[in-house]
Amino acid sequence: MAGQKFQYDESGATFFYFLLSFLALLLIPGTYYWWPRKQKEDPKALASECYCPGCRKKKLVLQSTKPWELMKRTCIKVIIIGGWVLLAFLAYKVSQFDYESASFDPYDILNVPIGTSEKVIKKAYRRLSLIYHPDKETGDEKKFMKLTKAYQALTDDESRKNWEKYGNPDGPGAMSFGIALPSWIVEKENSVWVLGLYALVFMIALPTTVGMWWYKSIRYSGDKVLLETSRMYYYFLHKSNSIPLKRVIMILSASLEFEKKYNSEIVERSSDEYEMPQLIKQLYNFGEKAQKEPPLSYNYSIKARALIHAHLSRLVLKADTLDLDRMYIVKKCPYLIQEMVGVVSQLILLAYAQRVPRLLNIETIENCMKLCPMVVQALWEYKSPFMQLPYITEDHIKHFDNKKKRVRSIQHLAQLKNEDRRSTLKFLSDSQYEDLVKVLGRMPYIDFKVRCEVIDDEATTVYTAGAIVTVTVQLKRRDMRVLFGDDSYADKHHIELEKNAAKETEKPDKLEKPMSNEDVIENSENVENKELKDDEKEKKATKGIWQQKRQSGKGKKSGNVKKQKATLSASAKKKIKKKEKLEKAKLGDSEIKETEDKEQLKDNNVSSDDDSDSDNESSSDASGDESEKTDAEETTDDKKKVSANNDDDDDDDWDKFQSGANKKDRVLEGRTKQSHLVHSPYFPEEKHEYWWVYLSDRKSRTLLTVPYHVTELVDEEEIQLKFTAPRWPGVYVFAVCLRSDSYFGFDQMHDIKLDVKEAPEPLTEHPQWDISDEEDDTKEEDKQSDISEFTTDEDVED
Repeated sequence: MAGQKFQYDESGATFFYFLLSFLALLLIPGTYYWWPRKQKEDPKALASECYCPGCRKKKLVLQSTKPWELMKRTCIKVIIIGGWVLLAFLAYKVSQFDYESASFDPYDILNVPIGTSEKVIKKAYRRLSLIYHPDKETGDEKKFMKLTKAYQALTDDESRKNWEKYGNPDGPGAMSFGIALPSWIVEKENSVWVLGLYALVFMIALPTTVGMWWYKSIRYSGDKVLLETSRMYYYFLHKSNSIPLKRVIMILSASLEFEKKYNSEIVERSSDEYEMPQLIKQLYNFGEKAQKEPPLSYNYSIKARALIHAHLSRLVLKADTLDLDRMYIVKKCPYLIQEMVGVVSQLILLAYAQRVPRLLNIETIENCMKLCPMVVQALWEYKSPFMQLPYITEDHIKHFDNKKKRVRSIQHLAQLKNEDRRSTLKFLSDSQYEDLVKVLGRMPYIDFKVRCEVIDDEATTVYTAGAIVTVTVQLKRRDMRVLFGDDSYADKHHIELEKNAAKETEKPDKLEKPMSNEDVIENSENVENKELKDDEKEKKATKGIWQQKRQSGKGKKSGNVKKQKATLSASAKKKIKKKEKLEKAKLGDSEIKETEDKEQLKDNNVSSDDDSDSDNESSSDASGDESEKTDAEETTDDKKKVSANNDDDDDDDWDKFQSGANKKDRVLEGRTKQSHLVHSPYFPEEKHEYWWVYLSDRKSRTLLTVPYHVTELVDEEEIQLKFTAPRWPGVYVFAVCLRSDSYFGFDQMHDIKLDVKEAPEPLTEHPQWDISDEEDDTKEEDKQSDISEFTTDEDVED
């Protein structure tokens, strides 16, 4: 029986097959996904593109700061083309191999037809052996061996039988399995080199690579901020309850991302020794020597702070040195500011938990948020928001404060008619005006709606002390071009302002009127009555539908008690008579006759009495019938209303469930950071619109919820903020704030009013918790009764 044989690839055919298949698996999908393609330019994006000097310069900066992209594309093309060339070479190489496992046909090898005589076979063998004999110039050892095998198979009887039976003149051979590795790998002479290669790759290179990656990753947080920088923020931000904006800039400039020791991308130049003092002299209120505590007083921190001040003042710096450093520092600022906002919110939560001695007020976190649009737009906080528009400088601000037509904000500028807007911007040329209108039309217009509720409660609009209140914020983003020529928003805004002003003027007039003691008593009684009515309404609102049905039925009955008495008397008598007749049927015949005679006498007396009062009761019966009809109609209407309300409640519950499921799916999908591009010619990178949403108490100047960072507001977004209601009953006013991290003048604030009631006392007793005595007795009887209901052998014997 033939055996099995494992051998390494001597000829290289199997190894080349392995390389060919592996390379094809990489090249075919890799070419489809990684081949560099030209990005199709969107005609709408080109039409809305700004061509102001700042945007043109930024475009050149982005192209110059990414020279590796062209090199990357070239390298990818070279690698892919080289891979396909190698694949073609391997395919050609494999096609040239001669396999021993191919079918053995002696007639084909000797070039003679099947059934040829032995004499002709000998002549063919002699002729071919003269050509392929190894001693000849045209000799080929392998072909000569094949000729010999073919000649023996056709001339030797045993060889012919082996060929006819097994397909091989030598008889059955062992089944061989080839290993797709060359044989020189296991040769004794090369064992040292093979082991050395394994040790270099798996014992040195791989652990070193993993260790370097791990050492770098543990130094950074999830937002790619150094952990040492976060610790430094914690240290400086918890020192005071309120931190001004200038102090926030100092802390930001002390970030360790700007020090070469922690960041190898930082470049220290010798030209800083004379360029930095000149720059600091140009800065107003810089305060170089005011801070002496480290690291605020270190050289890298002073340089970063000076460059941030120069950026906010829009100073022109030297392009080869300081301007490059400015772009690098400004590029890092949004991530660091977001980390700073997170640190402040965590410190506030720790203060609520009494883990930190100081509670930071709302101005601290708002100053951190305010710094982000300052960096993106390169403006100080006291500058006009109109300077965010192209071609608008500080000299042009006077045109917006015209006596004839005063423009209050960027939104107001968008709502002006085209003629009025062009007259306001008459200092611009036509091309400049077109660029400004493009940028103005792409700016965000946010529809900001707020809804409060207590989820998982029967009365969602009743707020009790200590309840978890959910504030749902709906944001709808549109381009500001929808406001072009539309002044309706401004009119509504003026009406609200006038109403608020009227309310404020009415309040002191009411307080100025003197009140007598009787008026005070009447007012207090009115207030108490109003409070009682409000409590009754709230109780009705909190009760279930089944309780409302009972109340409605009771009200109707109480109104018709007198009318129903007469009708009830007659029906009650009839029922009593029926019961008595049923009892009589059980008695004997003698007893039945005696009782019937007595009942006839009683009925005659009763009928006489009823006839005397029939005139009085006829009207009451008619009114009773009418009242029953009206009651039946009202109950049917109430049932219809209740069923409709139930359907509406079911639909609302289903919508809430669907919205909750969609939110969970979004969380599982992850958050993106793509929204709308910001017009920021002074920011060295493309910036997308992000927003902060949070809840605050403006009266106590505290933060109530952690700011939610909205990074994917393309069209609509819904955010939920949860907080605990105050512990004491009363009326509270909180503010839901929306802040932009990219623009000035787009922040919004929405007040919510909560009437907090006292929390209900916890249940100590409930009917379902009480176990009656009868149930206890039955349980004891069940335990004591061990008698089986089935017949046993003992019962049969008895």
